[in-house]
Amino acid sequence: MRQIADVKDYIITAFILLLAIGLMVNRHDGGLQNLRKVSVATLSYLEQPLSNIRVYRQAVSTNSYLHRQNILLQDELSRLRSVEQQNRILRSLLNLQHESSFPLIPVKIVAKDLVSLNSSMTINAGLNNGAEAGMPVINSDGLVGQIIITQNNFSQVLPYSNPMFRVSAKIEGSRAYGIVSWPDRGARQLIMQYVPETIPVEPGQIVQTSGFGNQYPAGIPIGRVIDVEPDEGVQTQTIFLEAFTDLYTIAEAFVVQFTPDTTVTNLNIEQQELF
Repeated sequence: MRQIADVKDYIITAFILLLAIGLMVNRHDGGLQNLRKVSVATLSYLEQPLSNIRVYRQAVSTNSYLHRQNILLQDELSRLRSVEQQNRILRSLLNLQHESSFPLIPVKIVAKDLVSLNSSMTINAGLNNGAEAGMPVINSDGLVGQIIITQNNFSQVLPYSNPMFRVSAKIEGSRAYGIVSWPDRGARQLIMQYVPETIPVEPGQIVQTSGFGNQYPAGIPIGRVIDVEPDEGVQTQTIFLEAFTDLYTIAEAFVVQFTPDTTVTNLNIEQQELF
């Protein structure tokens, strides 16, 4: 009988607890609803700022990614442009080698000194390659200079931007002949002198080697006429040229295996001895 009474007490106690919890919940249902409303309102006010922060962080992350991709694409574009330019230069040199009437020795420019007054360039070809002092150096654009010193595997070139440089030249399509030199101003500026003022010269005309000096073969492009000025006191004019070859960017060239005509050379020597 005692065990039944104990179980009865547990059942009554549990029933009373459930009844109390139910009354408590029902009594405070309005308060819970108000709490829910306040919570929802608060979250609705906080949602927009939090959303903006999230969007800003995503935008910063996206911008950083796009910036990195932009740098990579610019680097790739620069590399492709460099390769394209290199291929274009090599194709031009290859065409020049096929079209030249003189044997050409392909060379690379291994050193440059274009800043000092006595400018010079060094190429990776010398006596072992068939290069000799006096031979012209050209590229697909035109005249570069002339070899002045040569050793077994390297040679030094006198570029057109040296005060000592001289070349006999003519204006294409006319009988205007003169001497082209560097006026010590402008990286690609040359002058052509001793042209009679009676010969009309217009900007845009092409100047090339004449072959009269017995140092360069005729027909090598030198530059384009950009201006003409009459000389004071003499019946000649000075012609200003823009050289075709850019010495600052040139990296490959050819040595023209041109040797002066010994007959002409001997005649010049005899004339000098005679007078």
